[in-house]
Amino acid sequence: MKGKNVVLIILMLLLVDQSIKFYVKTNFYYGQEYLVFGLDWFRLHFLENPGMAWGWKFGDGYIAKLILVLFRFFAVIWGAFYIKKMLSKNYSKAIIICSAFIYAGALGNLIDGAFYGLIFEKSDLTLKNIAEIFSSGGGYSGFLNGNVVDMWYFPIVNTTLPEWLPFWNGQQFTFFDPVFNTADIWITTGVGGLLIFQKNNHNKNEWIPKFRKFYNKK
Repeated sequence: MKGKNVVLIILMLLLVDQSIKFYVKTNFYYGQEYLVFGLDWFRLHFLENPGMAWGWKFGDGYIAKLILVLFRFFAVIWGAFYIKKMLSKNYSKAIIICSAFIYAGALGNLIDGAFYGLIFEKSDLTLKNIAEIFSSGGGYSGFLNGNVVDMWYFPIVNTTLPEWLPFWNGQQFTFFDPVFNTADIWITTGVGGLLIFQKNNHNKNEWIPKFRKFYNKK
């Protein structure tokens, strides 16, 4: 697989991720929700996440966020060199494409954390304001201190647990509860693909030498 094709895949995935984030950030007020195709279980729900993927957090405060953004930064640099290494060693096309998905997702969330605080106004739930980009008043935070934009929400199951159930009786239960973004989908798709294709390659690498050894004995 050629390097320019990998770069093209990453740029296309990054464009999709950032386009959706820009649209949501500049058209939704914080907490606003829209039913996609009128479906109650498929929603655009605008939230901002100061932490990790899938709404998870890595501590509180500026230092924790800075550590997370720097980790993403070094991970993206390392990922670029590793993909280059995979290309030079002729890794399978499936493995390289999966790695490109992970790289694009990590880069997409890194852009949010690094630059969104500089270029966007703050999205405020109370005022229900829609943030402007490159506002005369400036951004809502400094470099490396922005929030990741999340929007995909799939509450497929939304019910109250029965009273007879121990511990969680009568509580509200939602599946799937986290609000996430397109970059998270790229990362999850890439990781899942690597687990599948690496297992297949592993099995293949075990089977071929055994077959050759058996064939040579005949």
